[in-house]
Amino acid sequence: MACRVRRGGRRGRRAGARVVTVWTVVVPMKDLELAKSRLEAPSGARAELALAFARDTLTAVLAAASVTGVVLVTSEPRMVTALPDGVRVVPDPGRGLVAALAAGVEVVPGGPVALLLGDLPALRAAELDAALAAASDHERAMVPDAEGTGTTLLTAARADLVRPAFGPGSRAAHERAGHRVVEAGPGLRRDVDTADDLAAAVRLGVGPATAAALAALAPLD
Repeated sequence: MACRVRRGGRRGRRAGARVVTVWTVVVPMKDLELAKSRLEAPSGARAELALAFARDTLTAVLAAASVTGVVLVTSEPRMVTALPDGVRVVPDPGRGLVAALAAGVEVVPGGPVALLLGDLPALRAAELDAALAAASDHERAMVPDAEGTGTTLLTAARADLVRPAFGPGSRAAHERAGHRVVEAGPGLRRDVDTADDLAAAVRLGVGPATAAALAALAPLD
């Protein structure tokens, strides 16, 4: 089968005879005291779970073969402790998710960029690689959440082309802005805001940080 070479200024690296598009991924992480307010649990438990979700998300992102750079947008000191190599930290401006993502996009050096939610504890690296491969066929692309109305991943061939509109009904807003929907595995679509979301993520199989946090906490129900 013939292999296509990515053109149009997109960065790539060679895998055998094929050139694979490579990505910088921007991941936001809000203040832990404010995180997961819809999750029915004591505030301390919510903070521990939010931290675990973000750690498992980052672990999957860093393991993805198509990711060459990661920007973490956060002002949460517990999140930036002992971060692995390859993660650049940008302070959260504190004006909401869209502003946080914009701050991360500003430091992307060039080439394709992906904006990824930080509460995907069931994410697998292979799922992210597959979705980014599909997204590389489009100037702008997106992955809807499990409910089909929100967004978990937003991509663009260049940073100046991305049009973040996260919030209620973000799928429709992103589609109106020209982001094409691409297929994705269930872990990439399963963000966690509620106890039901968390139960669904556990059924898919959460990462080690979330599993450890859940084992240390009282049952959420």
